[in-house]
Amino acid sequence: MTNRHFLALADGEIFFAQSCGAPVDTLGEAVFNTGMTGYQEIVSDPSYAGQIVALSTAEVGNYGCNPDDMESRGLFLRGLLVQNLNPPSNFQSQETLAELLRRCGVPALSNLDTRRLVLHLRENGTSKAFLHASAEDITPAEGVARARAWEGLDQQDYATLVSDPEGKIWNREGDYKVIAVDYGIKYNILRMLAAAGLQVEVVPAWTSAGEILSRRPDGVFLSNGPADPRAVKGALELARGLLGKVPLMGICLGHQILGLAAGAECSRLKFGHHGCNHPVKNLLLNRIEITSQNHNYALGENSLPACLELTHRNLNDQTVEGIRHRREPMFAVQYHPEAGPGPHDSQYLFTQFTELMHR
Repeated sequence: MTNRHFLALADGEIFFAQSCGAPVDTLGEAVFNTGMTGYQEIVSDPSYAGQIVALSTAEVGNYGCNPDDMESRGLFLRGLLVQNLNPPSNFQSQETLAELLRRCGVPALSNLDTRRLVLHLRENGTSKAFLHASAEDITPAEGVARARAWEGLDQQDYATLVSDPEGKIWNREGDYKVIAVDYGIKYNILRMLAAAGLQVEVVPAWTSAGEILSRRPDGVFLSNGPADPRAVKGALELARGLLGKVPLMGICLGHQILGLAAGAECSRLKFGHHGCNHPVKNLLLNRIEITSQNHNYALGENSLPACLELTHRNLNDQTVEGIRHRREPMFAVQYHPEAGPGPHDSQYLFTQFTELMHR
């Protein structure tokens, strides 16, 4: 099979490849993930909404896919880019990665030079991109033009697009009742909250602070999610309406929303953090954690107001990875403590959230 399909970046770079997912074209933001495993968890993470994800590991698909490894109710990423897509050899596999992508309507390219792409994105930054995987006759130049014309993710509210409008009761047993605001929440976050001995109810992203407080929760959790935290409709009002009234914990997008609500500023990173091997220093315990991350925006340390204390720092680029309020029961981290790609260094944070509700 010839490489008749391609990825076109807005800066004019072209990467030829073969279609291996749904035979459709798409626009998205090209990013790379440095994880060696966990491709099903990656593609089912709602935080990738609007993005075309390149996996830097060379061999993908080896253990197949199964329903137990899904992190959400569907796939929300715009596309997937891999080098070698392999047939599975694992007793738990129920479908191939290509079958999962096609069933969910997500295009993908294989035999793509992911090494060149990752190096390009690392040096030049995240890029708007056009993925050509359909039978339509589209030239690379047309692909570049489409990528340049796309609106991008800045100032776009993707969290309300991925939030489950129905909500759910995840766990009815526990010492404290927690309401989790779904900006694109991953299932394992809910599992970890339940494992910490908490009752868990999930509500949509547009739920108001008044509605949440009327349910008399012992704590509120603000979840991860995609795109620009400044654009999530009602999120800052929600956080400001809850701060000081109930213990709060945030992860990823929830971390950014809580920081913005307290007066910090947030800006885009050059190429984001996407992977399961990022070293983070816990400044309170003087301990290093190996963390899983997926975000393109970060709070600015110099913008943190006096009411916020820096608790965690990324050792790769020194960015803010954790904050806590000096007066109110609130803390948040930029990374994903529920993920366990190997080390479980950060799972203590769910216990820490429970301890806030003891007081």
